[in-house]
Amino acid sequence: MHDDLLLAAPPAGAARPTIGRISGVSIPFRRRTVPLAVTTVAALAAATLSGAGPAQAQDEAPEQIVNGTFDDGHAPWWGTANITLDSSTGQLCTDVPGGTINPWDVIIGQDDVPLVAGETYEYRFFATATPTKVIRALIQLPVDPWTQFMAANPEVSVSGNNYTYTFTAPVDLPNAQVAFQIGGSAEPWRLCLDDVSLRGGAEPEEYVPDTGPRVRVNQVGYLPKGPKNATVVTEATDPLPWQLVDARGRVVASGRSVPYGLDESSGEQVHTIDFGRYTRSGAGYTLVADGETSFPFDIGTSFYERLRADALKFYYTQRSGIEILDSLRPGYGRPAGHVGVAPNSGDTEVPCQPGVCDYTLDVSGGWYDAGDHGKYVVNGGISVYQLMSEYERALRVGGKDKPWLHRDGVLDLPESGNGLPDILDEARWQQEFLLTMQVPAGQPLAGMAHHKIHDAAWTGLPLLPHLDPQLRELHPPSTAATLNLAATAAQAARVFKPYDRAFAERNLRAARTAWAAAKANPQRYADPADANGGGPYDDTDVTDEFYWAAAELYLTTGEREFRDFVLASPHHTGDIFQDRGFGWQWTAPLGRLALATGRSRLPDRHRVQASVVEAADRYLTTIAAHPYGIPYAPDDNRYDWGSNHLVINNAIVVATAFDLTGKDRYRDGVLQAMDYIFGRNALNISYVTGYGTVSAQNQHSRWYARQLNPDLPNPPRGTLAGGPNSSIQDPVAQRFLAGCAPQFCYIDDIESWSTNELTINWNAPLAWIAAFIADQGRCDPHPGHGHH
Repeated sequence: MHDDLLLAAPPAGAARPTIGRISGVSIPFRRRTVPLAVTTVAALAAATLSGAGPAQAQDEAPEQIVNGTFDDGHAPWWGTANITLDSSTGQLCTDVPGGTINPWDVIIGQDDVPLVAGETYEYRFFATATPTKVIRALIQLPVDPWTQFMAANPEVSVSGNNYTYTFTAPVDLPNAQVAFQIGGSAEPWRLCLDDVSLRGGAEPEEYVPDTGPRVRVNQVGYLPKGPKNATVVTEATDPLPWQLVDARGRVVASGRSVPYGLDESSGEQVHTIDFGRYTRSGAGYTLVADGETSFPFDIGTSFYERLRADALKFYYTQRSGIEILDSLRPGYGRPAGHVGVAPNSGDTEVPCQPGVCDYTLDVSGGWYDAGDHGKYVVNGGISVYQLMSEYERALRVGGKDKPWLHRDGVLDLPESGNGLPDILDEARWQQEFLLTMQVPAGQPLAGMAHHKIHDAAWTGLPLLPHLDPQLRELHPPSTAATLNLAATAAQAARVFKPYDRAFAERNLRAARTAWAAAKANPQRYADPADANGGGPYDDTDVTDEFYWAAAELYLTTGEREFRDFVLASPHHTGDIFQDRGFGWQWTAPLGRLALATGRSRLPDRHRVQASVVEAADRYLTTIAAHPYGIPYAPDDNRYDWGSNHLVINNAIVVATAFDLTGKDRYRDGVLQAMDYIFGRNALNISYVTGYGTVSAQNQHSRWYARQLNPDLPNPPRGTLAGGPNSSIQDPVAQRFLAGCAPQFCYIDDIESWSTNELTINWNAPLAWIAAFIADQGRCDPHPGHGHH
């Protein structure tokens, strides 16, 4: 829900990319060997990659590049001051220095390239790199905000390749800039360019996602005694025969599909298949219908047990202020970020934005919010809250055995072995940070919480946290942030009390102080224009945060003040469970769910519980009516930013109804929602990295950036992508997804920050729901039934 397009001011003299929340420029990637839910996003279709030597020039349209063959010197090409251009060999070559941080630290460029609005251009060049490197090839506005009209990130090899891209110019511009950004390498290397060409008259490239087989299943797996549904994309109007085939090729079940007709969320004609009667566990099943064979899937439970751990392990590699040990996360080790070691300015003495305050705070630690280096209290609040809620649920339904989530050592953390459950070790890392964001006593607005802390200006990709050179700043306190602190600190006070009484008491004091400060400043809102270097996270209605914080303080203290506030809030009896789900900007459901499940003497607790069950019934109705089984169907048929986590948050409401009632239909609804996340969707992609035959791999991140730098990793297993977003705010999505049906408004590209972001508040519900489903494999089928 980081839904703002932001532009960056460039370093002095640097041709700088447009940076979005969380920093966005378009990037190519090559087609994989398995069919992907998205085809190559070579910024605008990398059509040819061959080592046959420089490309042959086209003659159909006039050449827009001056001296792109370098046959007679290299004017008017220019380079940044840290390189020397050499065209003596008939190619343009340079030795690129090592030790630079950003791609735009080293640039080769040409100015005054004309573009005509609506014209489709073919952009070509030949390049070699020794050793192999990923470069940025840009055609852009030559001044701030450096808006990019074409952006590609080819991997250039020693042997050399031709690169061809097409794009349509959105504006008339007599002086566009062609730029090769080649900085950001620790080691020196050599680049050579030849036959750089830009000609109009090209055929527009049509983006058609590769959706693989038309039979869409949960590519990970189904529980043996749970529902098993699939969707078939077909123009057939009559029922179709289907077969379930095991790994040995034997047909083990069969039946006929149910025609559905036009699905508005995908714009496709579909049928549904129900093979839930088959209950035998096994691996490598496929579903065959209409001449198509689905991706393989398992029937079992182990995959949810793995995901329960993986979704939580994500948080360690998101940590700020601590070295990430490769021994604990092989392939993901990195130095501590933002601890004040050059080039970092560090988070140990962070000043406020000019005019906001005259003190500094040590706000080191915590989790990086998403793919950038910012840390935001409102997003961090709901994230740590859902982790602690996951723990509290395990406490309620654990039965006689010590629940997995209550064990020490299951997440392989530096703190493992300290006697504290690992999930609370991870939650504490974030909660400690939230406490540091509180305005100190004696200062103006004491007790309020600063809204966020991040870089003074946007940074680009890739950029490891310890290499971030930007000044860090505290942003003004806000009522929303203060109430997030009050809610999470109140929850932490009861969660940590059995393990660390002093930490619990510290949290309760902070919660009370924050509550009083918020009541004294009930309408201090974050500025929606405060968006340079980080998202604004603005919210002009914090009555829901007041309700949530009061609920948490009441559950922890039992005190009348908080009970009376809860009972008087319009959110206590209002219809707060929306079709679109809940998130950092709508937190009233957090209070309602907590009051429904937590022990208290709330006089209308049974009504509160009934309201959760009623909402779950509505979500079940949505699931039953949807051919992809999703508890999410916005009235306007427009998917929201981060739609995947909204799907899962709605599933959490349904899961809570199961805990309250023990009725299987609620558990089954949760399982169907996860089928969509794991591949039973229009794009036929699992939105969780490492789960399923085809899964999201290129979520927007500065350090999980393998798409840009082969030396860096993809996001770790168990990372949830944001998912389809009808508003497609980033340039990649706008270029390829214009006019998309809701489910098709997604592209697995690192620069599609509006559809493919990763965030701490998206993995939190994923971890919660994975733990819930893993519990369904326990001997007691209804662990929470009767616990009212």
